[in-house]
Amino acid sequence: MQLTGFHHLTAMTAHIRENRRFYTEVLGLRLAKRTVNQDDVRAYHLYYTDGAGSPGTDITFFDWDIPPERRGTRSIVRTMFRVAGAEALSWWQRRLADAGLAVGEVMDWAGRPTLPFEDPEGQRLALVDDGGQGPDPVIWERSPVPPEYQLRGLGPVVLSVPDPGPTAAVLIQVLGMRRVRDLPSPEDGRHVLHVFAFGEGGPAAELHVLAQPDLPAAQPGAGGVHHVAFRTPNEREYQAWLRRLNQVGVRNSGPVDRFWFKSLYFREPGGILFEIATDGPGFAIDEPLEALGEKLALPPFLEPRRAEIEANLKPID
Repeated sequence: MQLTGFHHLTAMTAHIRENRRFYTEVLGLRLAKRTVNQDDVRAYHLYYTDGAGSPGTDITFFDWDIPPERRGTRSIVRTMFRVAGAEALSWWQRRLADAGLAVGEVMDWAGRPTLPFEDPEGQRLALVDDGGQGPDPVIWERSPVPPEYQLRGLGPVVLSVPDPGPTAAVLIQVLGMRRVRDLPSPEDGRHVLHVFAFGEGGPAAELHVLAQPDLPAAQPGAGGVHHVAFRTPNEREYQAWLRRLNQVGVRNSGPVDRFWFKSLYFREPGGILFEIATDGPGFAIDEPLEALGEKLALPPFLEPRRAEIEANLKPID
């Protein structure tokens, strides 16, 4: 039983129309599922992915009218996407600067060339040269980004906690991750960055934990991250993860059926929300692959409320 990579990462936006424009028109991702937050149907839940809606390529957003995040610890502080090679990083640096974004210089992050930047709401992102490691994405033929520069998927993801010890115990003893190295934070040498690998490891399957005891706790808000989800391949292993969490006394949500995948939620000791999600059945279960994300998709249990739900959503096209 092994987590195989990141499934998705869910963040928050207060400007959903501009969010859609940025992630599809600037980053060149596909809007592969246009749905609502199943626990708050007044809010969109948009999934941006590769050309096929593949697990491991998703950054998703809840649409909430909330103030900006107050940055701090006990939070996910940077979401990285993989790209192929130094030329891709240079191309992206020019593109992001031309779009008027806060973009830094290429830096060394845990041994890999990395380009940090922020989206228009201050969502902290980065592009990392994955050296050809990790799964290849399905090219999105209608993307404004040339195929050779398209984002290859998630990873690594960076957390901040005040005390890395309890978090490390859960990552290693419960989730089966491996602690591979510790090094000074590339952004602030006073802090230590702990690198954990899972699955086959590499940039597509590394969780980075920053120890930042001198920071206040983050206040969630727009431009911040809600949770990160890890991949499990099938129902059998999903049930095995549920048993493991229960056996070791980790409080969790119990099984949650999201229709396109099944979920299991819990918080690590630093308070950050984790999810374990199945690869299937996938986004094409209710829409043709060629038409993913073009219309509002609802899970069957919300379908009877479609008229009410649509009436309360703002246009995003």
